[in-house]
Amino acid sequence: EGARVAATKLVDRGATGVICASDVLALGTIRAVRRLGRTVPGDVSVVGFDDSAFMTCTDPPLTTVRQPIETMGQAAVDLLVTQIEGGGVLADELLFEPELVVRGSTAPSPRG
Repeated sequence: EGARVAATKLVDRGATGVICASDVLALGTIRAVRRLGRTVPGDVSVVGFDDSAFMTCTDPPLTTVRQPIETMGQAAVDLLVTQIEGGGVLADELLFEPELVVRGSTAPSPRG
């Protein structure tokens, strides 16, 4: 519901693309765009975040950002094991490279 309300406001203000904090919010955004009589991706592009399991099955298939969950989990386990074994905590931050998974919910702006 929150995505629908926010997306309606954005599209009414002329937005031609919406990047959402989750795939679920992206699905709510697609629904809002359709309720306004517009199309995804023809009028508005929508991008989600997480690459949830069924995003290839949506209409249109959702463009999303995939996080390297396995790599992140392994890094967390490695840090924990190091601490348990008496090693120090690293002062460095860990950076992980997300991947943009382009599917059918995005297209060039209709305004060029």
